Amino acid sequence: MRKPLHDIFPAPPADLDPQLLDPAAVPVHLGVIMDGNGRWARKRALNRLNGHRAGIEAVRELIRCANDVGVRYVTIYSFSSENWARPVDEVGGLMNLFATTMLAEVEGLHEEGVRVRTIGRLDALPARTREAFERAELRTRDNDGMTLVVAVNYGGRDELVHAASQLVDQALRAERAGREAPVVDAAALERCLHTAGIPDPDLILRTSGEMRLSNFLLWQAAYAEFSCTDVLWPDFTRYDLLRALLDYQGRERRYGAV
Repeated sequence: MRKPLHDIFPAPPADLDPQLLDPAAVPVHLGVIMDGNGRWARKRALNRLNGHRAGIEAVRELIRCANDVGVRYVTIYSFSSENWARPVDEVGGLMNLFATTMLAEVEGLHEEGVRVRTIGRLDALPARTREAFERAELRTRDNDGMTLVVAVNYGGRDELVHAASQLVDQALRAERAGREAPVVDAAALERCLHTAGIPDPDLILRTSGEMRLSNFLLWQAAYAEFSCTDVLWPDFTRYDLLRALLDYQGRERRYGAV
């Protein structure tokens, strides 16, 4: 049974009324570009890794709240394929943080009925980090609650190149076997994406005042709504999510129609 809204949002700011949220109008799939950890740390004269650690609580808050209000899929952009260009100590610290956090959180996610799925090239991750994500996927694979999709070593362009390569490979195999080449259309390409079987995002939320996709779900975001907030990710709360959801439910989605 879904929690009452006053339990999910027990202490809203004066300008927010949780009762205005229509549970039937929340996005099925929410994508989140978690930005601002470094700036949050810099404002406090801390190491950037402290900002990433502080952002973990915001991730927990997001997952709990999204699950409670009925969002079925949440995709978090945790590490892009371009993030390898960051300083070596930051990348190493992030990889350790991913592993430690995933191992610590998996049982709680399992108890909540959350299913964990990863997208991206996990084969390039350090063994401990890769194994932590694989363990989480295995432990939660039979859950039927919200799906938490962790985009790690993920890039939208790389995903599209990978999908195109898969289609070429399928055509070559068909040619060698004397079969007719498979049809190449949008549906065929989508079956080759990392997100195969996951609906496209309805809403993409980005924090820290930036307004760009940063190579996140490029194909899938074709008709997503966008919500940008100046809040830095470690400061993001369920009430910031509520603002985004209320704004989203007031929009008319026309998918290119008049």
